[in-house]
Amino acid sequence: MHEQLKQLPQIQTLLETTDALNLIQRFGRSDVVSAVRARLQDVREAILEQEYSGSRQVIDKTFFHDVALSLEGMRENTLKPAINATGILIHTNMGRARLAPEAAQAMLDIATRYSTLELDIASGARGTRQDHVEAMICRLTGAESALVVNNCAAAIMTCLTALAYGRDVVASRGELVEIGGSFRMPDVIKQSGAKLKEVGATNKTRIGDYQNAICGETAVLLKSHTSNYKIVGFSSTPSRQEIAGLSDKAGLVFVEDLGSGVLIDLAPYGLPDEPVVRDVLEAGVDLVTFSGDKLLGGPQAGIIVGRCDLLDRIKKHPIARAVRIDKFSLAALQATLNLYIAPNKPAERIPVLQALSEPLGDIYSRAEALKERLRDQNGLDVKIIETEAFVGGGSLPMQDLSSFAVALKCSTLSADQMSHHLRNFEVPIVGRISQGQLLLDMRAVDATEIEMIVSAVLSRTAK
Repeated sequence: MHEQLKQLPQIQTLLETTDALNLIQRFGRSDVVSAVRARLQDVREAILEQEYSGSRQVIDKTFFHDVALSLEGMRENTLKPAINATGILIHTNMGRARLAPEAAQAMLDIATRYSTLELDIASGARGTRQDHVEAMICRLTGAESALVVNNCAAAIMTCLTALAYGRDVVASRGELVEIGGSFRMPDVIKQSGAKLKEVGATNKTRIGDYQNAICGETAVLLKSHTSNYKIVGFSSTPSRQEIAGLSDKAGLVFVEDLGSGVLIDLAPYGLPDEPVVRDVLEAGVDLVTFSGDKLLGGPQAGIIVGRCDLLDRIKKHPIARAVRIDKFSLAALQATLNLYIAPNKPAERIPVLQALSEPLGDIYSRAEALKERLRDQNGLDVKIIETEAFVGGGSLPMQDLSSFAVALKCSTLSADQMSHHLRNFEVPIVGRISQGQLLLDMRAVDATEIEMIVSAVLSRTAK
C-alpha cells in the first residue's frame, strides 16, 4: 500500500501530459487543476482503503477519462426539460404548470430583443410594467385594480406589510397553512411586520371568534383557502359573506389568499371545488391573492386583485418594488391571460386545463402507443393499468382524476433501478413506483414524448 502511495505523481507532472494539455484547451487550466487534484485524492483514498490490487497501475488510462467526465458534469445544465409521468399535473418539484406555446414564444421574444417593459409608447416617457397586464386581469376577475409580483407568498406579504405593519392580523387556526418548502402562513405574517392573532379551533371557527378578536390594533381579517388539504367531519368555518360583513362594519380590510386561484369555472370538467376569483371578489373580499403558475396555467407570479384604494397604497410601498415580477414572467403572463379572452377557449389552449379536461380515451391511446413500442422486449413485462392522477401544486387535494399508466416490470432490474435509470437519462423521465412496478402515468405525458420514453427504457433493458 505504501509503495502505491509513493507512485502517485505530483499534480504538475500530470498537468504536463498530453491528456491534461488537451483538457486544458477544452476547459481552461484552473478547472482542470481542480479536477485533477480531486481525482488524485480519490485514488489516494482508494489505495488507503485497499481497493487497488498490488498489480494495478496507480494512474492508468481511466484517470483522465474520469477527469474529463467530471469537467463535463460541471458544465452540464442541471435545470433541464423533463417528462412528467407521475400523474401529478401541477408538480411543484417539476416546475408546476406547463406554459402554452404562445407564452413560451412571448418569453423568447422579450429575452432576445429590447422591449417596452417600462416605456409608454404614446408619450415616450417612462411607464410601469404593471400596465401590460393590469387591465386584462381586472377584465377577467371583475377587480377594480391589480398588482403582479413574483409569487403568491410575496403577494400575501406585500399586502400585509403595506396594510398591517405593526398591527394585528386575525386568522383562523384551521387556515394557518404551510404553503410549500416548509414556509408557513404564520412565518409570512411575522416577516410582514404584522402580528398574528389566531382565532377558533383547528376544525371549527365561528364568526363570533373573529368578532371577539377585533380591537383597536386590528388591521386585517385574513382568510386562507385550504387549497392543499381539507378538514372533514366535525368542522365549520364562517362564509366569505359573513367575514366580509364583519370586516366592513368594523372598517377593516378583508384579505383572502386563494393559493391556486382559477379564472374560469372548472365544474363542467368535473372539478367543482376550486373557487373562481371573480366569485370571491363578488362575495365581498377586499383583496384576493393567487398564483400564476398553478391552475391559471401561466408562469410563476403572485397576483393581487381587489379594491383600487388599497392597491394604490400597496403599489406605493417599497416592498412592491422588491418583489416585482420580472420581464420574462410578465411576457408569459400577458400571453397566457390573452388565451382566456374570447374567442379563445382556455380549456383548449392552456396545457394544464387541457390536461384536466382531456377525454380519458385520449389518455388510453397514448398508453397504448407506448405499450406497443415496448412490447416483445426480452425480460420486460408491459401492461396498461387504470390509475388515479392528481391536480397537485396545492390544488384540489380531495379531487383525483381517472387516468391510465403503462406499468413496467423488468426481469433484470428492480423498479428502483429502472426509475433511477429513467431519471438520469438525457431527458429525465419521472414516474412512480407501486407494488414493485414502475408506473408511467400518461395524463401529463405529451404524445411527442413517447419516443423519448421508448429510447430511455430500451437503452437499459436491451443490454
